[in-house]
Amino acid sequence: MFLYNSVIEASKLDRPVKVGLVGAGKFGAMFLSQVPTTVGIRVDCIADLQPENAKLTCINVGWSTELIKETSFFEDPIEMMKSSELDVIVEATGDPVMGLMHASTAIKNDMHVVMVNVEADALAGTELALLAEKAGVVYSLAYGDQPALTCEMVDWARSTGFEVVSAGKGTKYLPVYHNSTPADVWQHYGLTAEQARTAGMNSKMFNSFLDGTKSAIEMAALSNATGLSPPTDGLKFPPAGVDDLANILKPRAEGGMLETSGQVEVVSSLKRDGTPVFKDLRWGVFVVIKAPNKYSSACFKQYGMNTDKSGQYSAMYKPFHLIGLELNISIFSAALLQKPTGAPCNFVADVVAVAKGNLRKGQILDGEGGYTVWGKLIPAQKSLSCDCLPIGLANNVVLKNDVSASSFIRFEDVEISGAHNHQALLMRKKVENQTEFNET
Repeated sequence: MFLYNSVIEASKLDRPVKVGLVGAGKFGAMFLSQVPTTVGIRVDCIADLQPENAKLTCINVGWSTELIKETSFFEDPIEMMKSSELDVIVEATGDPVMGLMHASTAIKNDMHVVMVNVEADALAGTELALLAEKAGVVYSLAYGDQPALTCEMVDWARSTGFEVVSAGKGTKYLPVYHNSTPADVWQHYGLTAEQARTAGMNSKMFNSFLDGTKSAIEMAALSNATGLSPPTDGLKFPPAGVDDLANILKPRAEGGMLETSGQVEVVSSLKRDGTPVFKDLRWGVFVVIKAPNKYSSACFKQYGMNTDKSGQYSAMYKPFHLIGLELNISIFSAALLQKPTGAPCNFVADVVAVAKGNLRKGQILDGEGGYTVWGKLIPAQKSLSCDCLPIGLANNVVLKNDVSASSFIRFEDVEISGAHNHQALLMRKKVENQTEFNET
């Protein structure tokens, strides 16, 4: 009740947390739906490329006419931040380049940042965290989304004295999905293109969930926030239900599939033949822990924990996540406790662009969830040594060289133009050069 007590105390002093939302899409809408029933929070401003649609979203999630009238709507997030006195900015656009610009502007204006936009965090989150630390504000991952929820579980495990063997999330995965495109994505979801269009579903966004890019980005955020290492050659997506986690997500030397203890991984809800996994974790998160002694492992059995055959390894998991419906935890934590719900403190993992097919000089890369590339999670050291192009900078850039299918795109292969892309590139290079910060 500690956080809620802080909320109540602030409310008694008539000091609601003043929030500015950037991006009123699905995540933003879910957050907005909780605002009318939440004590101690006030959304003063909403910025969206289509402000009228943002107003319509507020109506659709149950806002009163009076509440909408009290809220200012902007098309330009930078203008919103410069003209408003806000405590917290929620960046929920999903655009990695613009996300960096919005977050850095908020920090410069002494506003806390809750970064829903994991694409931006994977690209240059450690630079934003460092900027926030120097400015005396909080930069935080978004509670309700899987990286922050998993960070919480890792923090719990370490604080109670367990070794964190692995941590991650679940998803629907088959190897063929890496080559999926917006043209064929809906067949994998069991929908027609017309059904998806009627529901307002974005094919590129949903394809990023399917082709492995979103999972890689989320695991990069988790890895950089916790120091858990990524697999050397990308996520393996092993099929595993909740009863299998402790058996599978442990080191190979102990009979599991991990290279070593202390890794991130994503488990699939499908077996490789396409049949469903029993008691899958498609919507959830997990942490696999190891008992430090025989007494602790005996307690696992005594209290009904699911363990591996040795009894030493067990898994804790959360079967669901409510994304935007849970976001207030991050907002209150930043504004009232001055603490993030997860934040990057290392540059351990990177998500790099891999060609979906044979690409030719002069082609324009279309980024996350598109036709040309997908994002693969690899160690940051490997990314830097290969001069790999981050997936966050692989949108709307022109190829200078041919690139064969399944190959990494490298910086030397592309022409990066545009002021915002160059600003994002500069922030990215600062991340790569933050040796001392990366090692803290």
